[in-house]
Amino acid sequence: PTMTYSCAYFTNGNTDDLEAAQIAKVHHILQKLDPKPGKTLLDIGCGWGTLMLTAAKEYGLKVTGVTLSQEQFDLVNKKIKDMGLEDQAEVLLEDYRELGNRNFDYVTSVGMFEHVGSENLGEYFKDVAKYLKPHGVALIHGITRQQGGAYNGWINKYIFPGGYVPGLNENLTHIIESGMQVADIEMLRRHYQRTLEMWTDNFHKVLPEVRKMHDERFIRMWD
Repeated sequence: PTMTYSCAYFTNGNTDDLEAAQIAKVHHILQKLDPKPGKTLLDIGCGWGTLMLTAAKEYGLKVTGVTLSQEQFDLVNKKIKDMGLEDQAEVLLEDYRELGNRNFDYVTSVGMFEHVGSENLGEYFKDVAKYLKPHGVALIHGITRQQGGAYNGWINKYIFPGGYVPGLNENLTHIIESGMQVADIEMLRRHYQRTLEMWTDNFHKVLPEVRKMHDERFIRMWD
């Protein structure tokens, strides 16, 4: 229902349903920030707005979301109005690198750095640092590898054009060079495994609906 398309967070082993696990992930991220009402949050790559609007409604933060998707921008704007959060939330349809001199107490970014490409990764983390106020806190959630970074030709062609999964050491080097300090690293490997299993189950439960929109080649590709 939230259309969240990144790793969920299962608080009760594998017994959570997917919606509960996605909401739990949002709260897990926000609670790690130790957020204080009235402070400001920037969500880079805000998706369909669940994290930023939860931060505004339930944690009392003043939030700004950034997306390059017109569809996401339109839906998040509608949600802001429907929830009566016009004084607390805004969404911008622009490149995260072009926010000027704005600063925030908190920065979140979920499932974003895998899409900027290896050549832009250092700039991405420098921008995160630039948008933080002194003593600000960022939480960056994404896919990485223990080994060096990797492209996957098949995934690049069909799933994430321009995608690049950086090595853990690569991210840490960029974070350190940006002037930020690492306070916490948490691996969610099993959580993503369970998320993928549930996505696959949900996909196959509605194959008749999928076949009305796509052919068998798409179904094989998605599997």
